[in-house]
Amino acid sequence: MAPRTPITLAVGQFEDLVSRGLRALIEEDANVELVVHDVPADAIGPALEEHQPQVAILNFGSLSSPLEVHQLHSAHPGTRLVVLASRPTQSECNQMLTFGATACLSKETQARDILSAIHLASRGLHVLPRTRAELSPDGFSGPELLTPREADVLELLQRGQSNAQIAVALQVSVETVRTHARHVYRKLGVRSRRELASLTAAR
Repeated sequence: MAPRTPITLAVGQFEDLVSRGLRALIEEDANVELVVHDVPADAIGPALEEHQPQVAILNFGSLSSPLEVHQLHSAHPGTRLVVLASRPTQSECNQMLTFGATACLSKETQARDILSAIHLASRGLHVLPRTRAELSPDGFSGPELLTPREADVLELLQRGQSNAQIAVALQVSVETVRTHARHVYRKLGVRSRRELASLTAAR
C-alpha cells in the first residue's frame, strides 16, 4: 500500500501557550505537514497564496472582522479554514461555516479532537464543538459576525452598487438596504462607503 500523502497545514498566530501546543500536536502526526506556522493575521492571505495548504488554522480573536474569513475563503477556495475561538456559541460557529469556514472549534478543545478536525476538514467535512463545555452561553471575544444577508449587502457595496441597485438585486426595500449597510459599517468599524473601500482594499 502506497504511503498516504501528508495534509499540508498553515497555522495562524496564537497566544504562546496555544501556539506551542498546536505545533507539538501537529509534529506528532506523520500524516500532517506543517508548511508555515505562527503567521500574523495580516499575513495569512499571502501565506496561503505562497504555500497553498490544504488546511489553515485561524485564530478568530486576532481577526479584525468576519470579512477576513469570507475573503480568505473566496480568494483561496482550495484551502479549508479551521477557526479556533474562545468558547464560541453554537450559533456563532454555524455563522462561521456560513462565511466559508470548514470547522469552528473552541481553543479548549482536546488535542486529539483538533487533530481529528484537521483530517476531517481536509476532506471538506464540517466540524463543530462536541461538548457543551466547549461552548459559551455569552459568546466569545472577537469581531462581531455579519449575518448572511449583511454579507450579501457587503459584497454588493464592494462592487460599488447604490442602495437602489442593491435593493433591486436582493428584492428588498431601499430602507432595508440602508439598515443592513449601517449594521455592516458598525460591525466592521467603518463610517462610510469610502472607509469601507479603504478597509477592503487593504485586505
